Amino acid sequence: MRLLRTCSTVGLLAGALGFLAFTGCRLTPRAVAEERAGSIQLFNGKDLSGWAGVPGLWTVEDGAITGTTTKFDPIKNNTFLVWTNGVVDNFELRLKYRVFNGNSGIQYRSQVLDAEKAIVGGYQADLEAGKTYSGILYEERGRGILALRGQRTHITEENGQTKVNLLGEVAKGPELQQYVRHEDWNDYLIVADGNHLMHFINGKMMVDVIDAQAAKAAKSGVLALQVHAGPPMKVQFKDILLKKLP
Repeated sequence: MRLLRTCSTVGLLAGALGFLAFTGCRLTPRAVAEERAGSIQLFNGKDLSGWAGVPGLWTVEDGAITGTTTKFDPIKNNTFLVWTNGVVDNFELRLKYRVFNGNSGIQYRSQVLDAEKAIVGGYQADLEAGKTYSGILYEERGRGILALRGQRTHITEENGQTKVNLLGEVAKGPELQQYVRHEDWNDYLIVADGNHLMHFINGKMMVDVIDAQAAKAAKSGVLALQVHAGPPMKVQFKDILLKKLP
């Protein structure tokens, strides 16, 4: 398994599965530059070139992709802004986000299920204005929650059903909330390396997952950003960097 360069490796868990344990750390400017070398910028900071979604829900505001719903024109289903310049398979994705009310997410290795309504299903790195779900791994229109915040899980199949096996903890889920900034900019890092999936917010590992359910584990698919049905909400994304891995 390739070693993630985001932070210094400080331990190993379940060696046969290759799980890595990380602590939060601060990188030097040189280390940041080296880590981001080879990344491509997915958003130009000016308009929605290279992205497609339901007109009226998505704009560019303050140099950030902005998804907004209102009480006067609520949406009936979760909908997405899809990156149209390719698909993602093995990668590191870095971006900044902030969210006001409601919840949102970052879809990856996903599938467009309804192009007209921009409905997408697949892996989702969750984020919200609340205090429970930011950082979890959720499968939109699929298997549901695959790892709660703070969990290390191994996804398998038993008698034709998905089984989420809890192997341990990255940290206590509620304790990780202190690292998530409320209604302010947060750094999100998603790493998808084979069937090993990891989410980090502000340098803290949120989930560490091996998806070994061969029939359901996605290897490639689209990247997308979510606005969620329900109460009025606003979510913003910027500095979106994608680095492809071997």
